[in-house]
Amino acid sequence: MKKRVGAPWMPAVEYGRALAGFGVNLLVKEIDPAVEFARTVLQAEVVYADPDFAVLRRQDMEWMLHADHAYDGHPLIDYLRPQAARGLGVELRIHGLDPDTAEKSARDRGDLVISGATDKKHGLREAYILDPDGYLWVPDIPTQD
Repeated sequence: MKKRVGAPWMPAVEYGRALAGFGVNLLVKEIDPAVEFARTVLQAEVVYADPDFAVLRRQDMEWMLHADHAYDGHPLIDYLRPQAARGLGVELRIHGLDPDTAEKSARDRGDLVISGATDKKHGLREAYILDPDGYLWVPDIPTQD
């Protein structure tokens, strides 16, 4: 059941038909905590957000959030129990985002940092951070030789 009051920033059919390339849509328990995580930890721009749906952007990447209550027809909804971690085994990588800065923001917010910023053998400095819904975000930057 949708919670939004009034018209969205654009008709869903118009937005849907404009999508191209690779897309990411995350089902979240509530929009506000997910948007705040993306804004403060991932340094994302909030293109649009209401209680049911949000569009976020960082550089040339754009992704969507749908609240569980607004996406009750989704095939996964029966599998999403309140205690279930979401996206287990998937890494959502944000290339070009300083992992030290993201880690500090996450720790300041009380988010779970699985692994702090570390230089890896594959030439990236990266951190592993869980968002409020349990999705794993990996900000990374190239290491210096």
